[in-house]
Amino acid sequence: MTSPETEALHREAIGLDDRPLAEAALILAEGQIAAAKALRNASDDIARAADKLAAVLRSGGIIHYVAAGSSGLMAAADAQELGGTFSIPAEQLCIHMAGGLPTGVEMPGGTEDDTAGLEHALADLSRSDAVIAVSASGTTPYTLEAVRIARNAGATVVGIANNAGSALLDLADHPILLATPPEVLSGSTRMGAGTAQKIALNMLSTLMAIRLGHVHDGMMVNLRADNIKLRARAAGMVARIAGVDDAMAQAALEDTCGSVKPAILVAKGQLPDAAQSLLRETEGNLRAALARLD
Repeated sequence: MTSPETEALHREAIGLDDRPLAEAALILAEGQIAAAKALRNASDDIARAADKLAAVLRSGGIIHYVAAGSSGLMAAADAQELGGTFSIPAEQLCIHMAGGLPTGVEMPGGTEDDTAGLEHALADLSRSDAVIAVSASGTTPYTLEAVRIARNAGATVVGIANNAGSALLDLADHPILLATPPEVLSGSTRMGAGTAQKIALNMLSTLMAIRLGHVHDGMMVNLRADNIKLRARAAGMVARIAGVDDAMAQAALEDTCGSVKPAILVAKGQLPDAAQSLLRETEGNLRAALARLD
């Protein structure tokens, strides 16, 4: 029986524990770099999936993240950052992690086999929703059961796995294969596979935000400015994009309750209500709104 790639032995693994730590460290670093390169072959699939996820959010649907173990931690980290980074409403995001999100340092491995409760947790899934399912092996029982429930409900499934031909990729509407090489520590998918998963998830959500119009010239124009650093960043974006000084940028943000996109339009001469109306007409796309002003 052929072992999946995530369980294979790395060519540098023999004698790893007998090498100087500095040498072992370099091998570990190279393993992470090699894993990251897997994203080059997956970028088109990630872009297609992101386009669909943007459509789900725009139509009012919910994106559900489903995973276990290290994959679950990667998925949860991405989901939990979308509110602050892009102001994605909390009610449009949901995390399902085998055993629940950990509150301490222990994460029992047996939970990935436990599918009880998934039917209840995903009972409200509909055709308007999407599920992002992540599993290094592509065979995790918890994740696969969630995908089957999603398919029965007609929801869109984005599947991320590190083994070609795995069940998760076969079941997904948008399969994303991250063909990472064998782990330096055989089977320890919190390492290379996990690194590739985090990059893929970050790419998915960022591309989704670009499609939603929440990114302008590499700036997060839909961020939630809820601390000193982010309020300063918001003012800087308004000043840069609108071509005004800091005082005018701050005034525009005050007129729009701290919302960056309308503040930019206000700084360029629009009244707050007119700015909001223009953004509604362009589905929140700042570049399109600015083009109308020009």
